[in-house]
Amino acid sequence: MPVFRYKGKNRIGNIVSGERVARTPQEVIATLEKEQIQVLNVERKGISLSFKRKKKVSLRDLSVFNRQLAVMFNAGLPITQGLNILATQQKNNYFAEALLEIRKEVEAGASLSNALRKYPDIFNELYTSMIQAGEASGNLDTILMRLSQYIESMHRLVGKVKSALAYPIAVLIIAVIITAVIMVKVVPIFEEMFDNLGAALPMPTQVIIDISHFIQQNALIILGVIVGLIFALRWYYKTYKGRRVIDRIKLKLPVFGTLILKAGIARVTRTLETLLNSGVEIIEAMTITAKTSGNAILEDAVLRSRASVQEGKPLGESWEDQKIFPFMVTQMVSVGEQTGALSTMLAKIADFYDEEVNHAVEALVALMEPILILVLGGLVGSIIVAMYMPMFDIIGKV
Repeated sequence: MPVFRYKGKNRIGNIVSGERVARTPQEVIATLEKEQIQVLNVERKGISLSFKRKKKVSLRDLSVFNRQLAVMFNAGLPITQGLNILATQQKNNYFAEALLEIRKEVEAGASLSNALRKYPDIFNELYTSMIQAGEASGNLDTILMRLSQYIESMHRLVGKVKSALAYPIAVLIIAVIITAVIMVKVVPIFEEMFDNLGAALPMPTQVIIDISHFIQQNALIILGVIVGLIFALRWYYKTYKGRRVIDRIKLKLPVFGTLILKAGIARVTRTLETLLNSGVEIIEAMTITAKTSGNAILEDAVLRSRASVQEGKPLGESWEDQKIFPFMVTQMVSVGEQTGALSTMLAKIADFYDEEVNHAVEALVALMEPILILVLGGLVGSIIVAMYMPMFDIIGKV
């Protein structure tokens, strides 16, 4: 069985850490909680530095699968037959193979939730817990539809954030490529021409030529440094401390930090609302929500607040203590608790922050477009002007 590293707090508040052998992270958490340890993080031992492409199932494929399975199940079709039909329709071979194996497990007597747990890369803890709740309550078809709605909302949310980040990154990459081509291919032509003319080179022109020489002489070293930094950052982000350092930096970024926080709050509230509506007990729901928050700082905040809720403190107050959730969120949660409509209030918060993310993305794209065009044009324009300055001097002397 795999070995998991854990970090948590004991009864007197001291940080404890160690390793446990278990089949899943959930088993580790359950065991530690019995020992009255508040779990802060659990990760599988052994970090791969490989860039080997993992087999994936898209959120869209998963959502469509859910809806189709819910319709089939609601129509009275046995779950095993539904799984078999949907497996034959899948274009993703990995997903199709997984569905066929799950069908075999169910036919052998396993529950659907336990069969799904054997594929955590497709069906995460939130998914399997909701299926388990649906099996226990006899509302599996309703749970499947609710899962589809949840996955679709998460897909839209992730898409909005990616679209906001993709544009500036793409423009910056283009700027680097254009600059590199100019430095390697264009500047040497001008340099040769200036040498033949014997022209005196102004300071800006000489600086550009020196940079061009440096890039040409150290191209492989520069490329190696860039690749090495990418590997190092990927490795560091997979560590407990690294993920928290980088995620904290993300939240402090100008403009982008606010967007990431809003998206994280939308994700947390939407996940918690979906789990509570599916009949999952609040402590377990908060544990699952923390793991699917998408940000280590939010994850830690939810786990700390879970400990407060276990001690009898209201959720709204426990979130307020974390100093990361906006005042409006904590107040709405408190009102929801007092009126017995917590899941409804969480849904309203999620809807609000979905809209906030949408508006923030639109505003960000509108703001970044002229700025990035100005930066790209200024960079390329400065190089061109610097290379033509000696020509102006030559023409002036003639």
